[in-house]
Amino acid sequence: MASAPQAANLPLFYKDLMPLNSRDHATWKSRTTDHATWLVGQHAVPLTAEEFVHASRHYPIVFSASDQPVPLALMGLNEGVNTFVDDQGTLLQQAYVPAYVRRYPFMLAKLAPDSEDLSLCFDPTSDLLGEYAEGNALFDGDQPSEQCKATLDFCRNFEEAGFRTQAFVDELVKHNLLMDGEVSIQQAGFEQPFVYRGFKMIDQEKLRDVRGDVLRSLNQNGMLALIFAHLFSLDLMTEVFARQVQQGKGPITVDEANAAVANAN
Repeated sequence: MASAPQAANLPLFYKDLMPLNSRDHATWKSRTTDHATWLVGQHAVPLTAEEFVHASRHYPIVFSASDQPVPLALMGLNEGVNTFVDDQGTLLQQAYVPAYVRRYPFMLAKLAPDSEDLSLCFDPTSDLLGEYAEGNALFDGDQPSEQCKATLDFCRNFEEAGFRTQAFVDELVKHNLLMDGEVSIQQAGFEQPFVYRGFKMIDQEKLRDVRGDVLRSLNQNGMLALIFAHLFSLDLMTEVFARQVQQGKGPITVDEANAAVANAN
């Protein structure tokens, strides 16, 4: 669970990347959708630190178990399970949608490995951009449209938030506040609990031992509030587990849960 969100050298969701330009895409338009198909089957989505408070109302927030931990919003507890969208990617209930999800199919990327410049790129396999009759124009002549500028600003803000998030995680690592996580969920009628591992979380014992200038710094720079948002969000693990059961997405179905309770009685 909560594996690092990267595959085939491309970020999560992206199957390919192409730079957006007025020469090749002068007549292209972007369109919106209520069907985030790229979310289907994705159980963990990257999260920026500034989203913790909003996201913690809906999702458990954990950190990936990689050498460079990444904050993740859990939409399911098992690989391939997303309990917040249906098979078409439509939200099943009102919930905060992470910026990483809203950014797709755009992102800023380097066009050359030795370059520091970032260019606005997009996933050409997405059907959200193309030569459509309706939608928002991406260019006005050879200049970016207002919609394109807004998209660029959003992606820039996301990148900046990413740097701040990395600084936040670096501080957690520096003070040794992250530990290997484990959550046990006891389901009625089952003798053994369902145990989830493979992620990192704040070590509350070490957090309680933080003193002096370190504690003052965590409080003054807002990190303490983010830490508590993360810790409080972990209570939602059982809720996401229940959603999996209700939706028949594992590790057990509603019928299996009901049968176990009946047998226990």
